[in-house]
Amino acid sequence: MDTTIAGIKIPDSKMARELTQLIRDTEPDLLFHHSTRVYLFGALAGQRKGLKYDAELLYAGAMFHDIGLTRRYRQSQLRFEVDGANAAREFLSGYGIPEAALETVWDAIALHTTPGIPEHKKPEVALVTAGVEMDVLGIAYDQFGEHERAQVVAAHPRGSHFKDEIIQAFYDGMKHRPDSTFGTVNDDVLALKDPSFERTNFCSIIHGSHWHG
Repeated sequence: MDTTIAGIKIPDSKMARELTQLIRDTEPDLLFHHSTRVYLFGALAGQRKGLKYDAELLYAGAMFHDIGLTRRYRQSQLRFEVDGANAAREFLSGYGIPEAALETVWDAIALHTTPGIPEHKKPEVALVTAGVEMDVLGIAYDQFGEHERAQVVAAHPRGSHFKDEIIQAFYDGMKHRPDSTFGTVNDDVLALKDPSFERTNFCSIIHGSHWHG
């Protein structure tokens, strides 16, 4: 089935369809629609910037990028981004995707909460983060046409409380592994939602190490 939204085609290979169904079955509506918008905004950003990217790899990175927040990973102590990256690699490996492509998708997911790095890597890596930044933070909002934003949101709604709901989803997926948020933007979520949360301080670790001087 050919689905095109804001001029962007949703990949429709057997692998892409099965990937979509897996994410649909695993994630709540909030994360499924968010992940699809990440793909669409990332692809639109790629078009605007004249980047050449593999649509299926971008789609895989976008759709798997938040799966680590779901109930399936409530016992994991890894960063949720790493859980998602590993899940994507395992899924794609079953379709004979080359190792280099697997690494691209892995990086795209693992780095999407690490500002300042993805834009210097391969287009698929940069564009997953660009899509996340647009949908969650509104970065580059005005660089997307009003009709583009409207078509994306009409197809995959944000709802009227997305901002609070996505923060809650982040918290629910990370509150059992607070140490995994060190050095990322994720500790802001725990600091907001949990008054007892204490951030790990990089400088304190340096001063408290066994080294003398």
